[in-house]
Amino acid sequence: MVLKLSNLKPKKGSKSSRKRVGRGNGSGYGTYAGRGMNGQRSRSGGKGGLKLKGFRSVLKRIPKKKGFKSIHQKPAIINIETLQNKFKSGDKVNLKVLQEKNILSKKDKKFKILGRGKLNKKLTVYANQFSKPALKIIEKAGGKAITR
Repeated sequence: MVLKLSNLKPKKGSKSSRKRVGRGNGSGYGTYAGRGMNGQRSRSGGKGGLKLKGFRSVLKRIPKKKGFKSIHQKPAIINIETLQNKFKSGDKVNLKVLQEKNILSKKDKKFKILGRGKLNKKLTVYANQFSKPALKIIEKAGGKAITR
């Protein structure tokens, strides 16, 4: 069958006829016109402030959690021992290099250097944050710790 403008049809079940309300009891929407009996929602204009009807019960089911979730991304954490294992003496350590060596993921934008481990290589480290022990360890090894 050749596809032409004259034989185009929507997919079966995608179109449905509109609900013809208040056209007699034979239609299924007579008498109360699908609105039930009395009450606010049966009257005209009665649906105004009830758009989230039933939402309260959903909210009540969600447990209350203490604290809050910050919108700011926490810095990734790298220890001194990682720098000792992955870099040579005299190297520069920054975000781009750490991502290339798969120490940090591509989505990480900030990182912090912590002081676990020992360092005996002279490194120049560019990071967002340093812990106090990490600063001491890097400077003791003859390197530089530069905050971005």
